[in-house]
Amino acid sequence: MSDQTDLPQVSDERAEARSLYGRLEIRRGKKGALAAAAFAAAALVAYAPRHESLPAAGRHGLFILVVAAVLWATEAVSAYAVGLLVMGLEILLLGGLGRDGGEERWIRYLQPWSSSIIWLLLGGFVMGRAATKTGLDRWLAQTVLRAFGTVPSRALLGLMCVGFVLSMFISNTAAAAMLLAVVAPVVATLQPGDRLRKGLLLGVPAATNIGGMGTLIGSPPNAIAAGALGGSIDFARWILFGLPPAILLFAVSYLWLRRAHPPSDPATRLVLPRIAPDGDAGGEPLPAWRRYLVMLVFCVTVALWLTSGWHRTPTPVVSFLPVVAFAATGVLRPQDIRSLQWDVLLLVAGGLSLGAAISDTGLASWLVQMLPTSSVSQGALALAIALAAAVLSNLMSNTAATNVLVPIGIALAPGFEEAVAVPIALAASSAMCLPVSTPPNALAFATGELTARDFLGLGVLLGILGPVLAVAWCAFVAR
Repeated sequence: MSDQTDLPQVSDERAEARSLYGRLEIRRGKKGALAAAAFAAAALVAYAPRHESLPAAGRHGLFILVVAAVLWATEAVSAYAVGLLVMGLEILLLGGLGRDGGEERWIRYLQPWSSSIIWLLLGGFVMGRAATKTGLDRWLAQTVLRAFGTVPSRALLGLMCVGFVLSMFISNTAAAAMLLAVVAPVVATLQPGDRLRKGLLLGVPAATNIGGMGTLIGSPPNAIAAGALGGSIDFARWILFGLPPAILLFAVSYLWLRRAHPPSDPATRLVLPRIAPDGDAGGEPLPAWRRYLVMLVFCVTVALWLTSGWHRTPTPVVSFLPVVAFAATGVLRPQDIRSLQWDVLLLVAGGLSLGAAISDTGLASWLVQMLPTSSVSQGALALAIALAAAVLSNLMSNTAATNVLVPIGIALAPGFEEAVAVPIALAASSAMCLPVSTPPNALAFATGELTARDFLGLGVLLGILGPVLAVAWCAFVAR
């Protein structure tokens, strides 16, 4: 009897499963059509016109560039997969396989995977994972928030300071997720409709997005720009480029949020939760020595990065310190290593490989000849490309946008490469107009407290001010 009564439920579940599977197939079909359209469009652009001044290798480079740009823009294929596709197409079309010299030429497009920038990012990812596992990030958030007090304006400043500093050294996505978990109980104590609720939640993505501008490991676009410049910018020099604009944008964001989202009652005082970092994300107790070791290694690594000009140890070599220390002492287990952001590393490697192809094939010089840049000043050119990076980064991955624009910007500004490439990366991190613009935006939007319109005001302000500040400051520093 019970079997018969369960039949309708089983039938409904099967029908729902078929419906979900059908929608999945439609979605896959759309993505497949977009991918096919990307290849078709790239073939038309690269091979249909004569392009008499462009060599055959340059045509192949143009084909790969257009394919990557369209796939990154449409997200028909995962961003990291596009990076792998770029390297694969370069090996196939430009690697000289089966021809004299092909044995060494194809290696050129795989070398970015083992470049110094990749190791620098890996060191940053390892430190971020160790800080999260030992609870140092949560401890820092709790300590700073309590130090700033319960006055809303001060608490907002403390919250944003934590996000800003953390995202300079760990993933801004991880920093935003942790801070949203900390601030959620605080928001819950406020009355529904209180504008401060939105102000606190918007402060998290604003601070974590901007903070990533400040260091070389803070955001993948930074690493892409530094890698494309051939190692002329180390950890300390990037801080000189990126931190001052980031601090100014941070101040603007704080003042805007404080003014646009004040508490409904000026006498409001926040209730701050107590969060004890007594274990990893799964609640497993951790020995205290591991937390102290992470603090020590973190401080020593950052100090060595900042003083590499004195002790002459390259910053990528310093990155081995946290990797080796945390692996050898068991702070990070195999599952922790597997959870690192390998997809980001693959995406960055693909972008660096794309830049190498654009330069090696003559495509870069051809683009310079095609564009009317002779009558445009270097500052105007840098600002135009930086604004383009901000616009594109609101609609697609900022890493992907940087991958496409940095090689073009460097080609368009010979002799002023730093003053163009660095603002592109900084402008890409200032794009936050939409909930989907950055992962921290999406996490804040997922709380259900915010609407798409809530991101627009601050996003437009930073999207315009960010490129302008970046171009002006980088031009001053690069002189």
